[in-house]
Amino acid sequence: MKKFAIYFGLAGLLISGLQACSNSEAIQVNGVIDNPGNVKVVSFYEGDQKLDSTFIADGNKFKFERPATQERLLTIEVGKNRYPVILEPGKNVEFNVDLQQPENYEINGSDLSQKLKDFAPQKARIDFVRDSLQQSFSSATAEMDANGIQNLRSEMLMKFEPFFKNYINQAVDFANKNEDLAGFYVMSTLDPEMAEAELISYANHIKDKFNNNRYVGEFKAEVDKLRKLAVGQKAPEITAYTPDNKTVKLSDFKGKYVLVDFWASWCMPCREENPNIVKQYNTFKDKNFTVLGVSLDNNPGSWMRAIQDDKLTWTNISDLQAWSSPLIIDYSIKGIPTSYILDAEGNIIAKNLRGKQLEDFLTKTLIK
Repeated sequence: MKKFAIYFGLAGLLISGLQACSNSEAIQVNGVIDNPGNVKVVSFYEGDQKLDSTFIADGNKFKFERPATQERLLTIEVGKNRYPVILEPGKNVEFNVDLQQPENYEINGSDLSQKLKDFAPQKARIDFVRDSLQQSFSSATAEMDANGIQNLRSEMLMKFEPFFKNYINQAVDFANKNEDLAGFYVMSTLDPEMAEAELISYANHIKDKFNNNRYVGEFKAEVDKLRKLAVGQKAPEITAYTPDNKTVKLSDFKGKYVLVDFWASWCMPCREENPNIVKQYNTFKDKNFTVLGVSLDNNPGSWMRAIQDDKLTWTNISDLQAWSSPLIIDYSIKGIPTSYILDAEGNIIAKNLRGKQLEDFLTKTLIK
């Protein structure tokens, strides 16, 4: 099952240099790692980028200092444990943890970091639920066929949805009460597929805030991409060619509900989902519904054989440019299968529905 939480990047660009600086021009954190066991270093990350590491010295103490003129959101990594902190220039921050009870850490000297610590139980709870479902899914699908896997995926997504919606509400409430980098961090942990509207609303709210923070800027840029493809927006035009070299445009299907399915012959999850799409197409094709298959293949033979083998009788098109296709950018495709459902006016009304979720949505939308 697809892991839900998406990480946009959570810290600003640190100003590096070898020159000396005053306390007001540096961020710093020090503390004690009790019962470190085999852990010898404390590491510091800026988003996914490792900035630095420092050895745990005598008395299990460590210290980190870096030139900076603005508050920065970093992650402290101790062994397998990661802790978000917000460091402010001129403030001496103290971080202490006992690795026999790693969840009960202490943070002093930073009110923003304390806010993150207070929210940590909610984040830990949703991570636990997600990881538990992932493990259960992996174990249960070991000997399942494709249909069984798709059905179980849909069941688990539906089982997980109430937990994640509750987490979304908690994150939004926290951000509303904390209009600072702590609120930004919590919102950035949301999955854009499930919290699209909330993320767009939040990005609108902070559009004039944190303007000099690199990673907040990247967050805003990612949400801008999300906004262009949000539910309710007009789907970007697609122009490509059928196996017999006829030009087809997405706009040719105006007046019909369309499932735009990005797939490829070499993509096993796509091929596993194809029987379900065939089933839904045959069920709803007389209800003003059709499918437009858009392949990311670059081998025409493989593409055409897959169409025949999987009995994909709807319109199939490709520019045969694979990941070099401009559609990758137009539709912000990071992996396949990716799909969009459009209404008769070409507006996006749903995204990435598979298995029973797709069937339920089409039944609700097309059978009236």
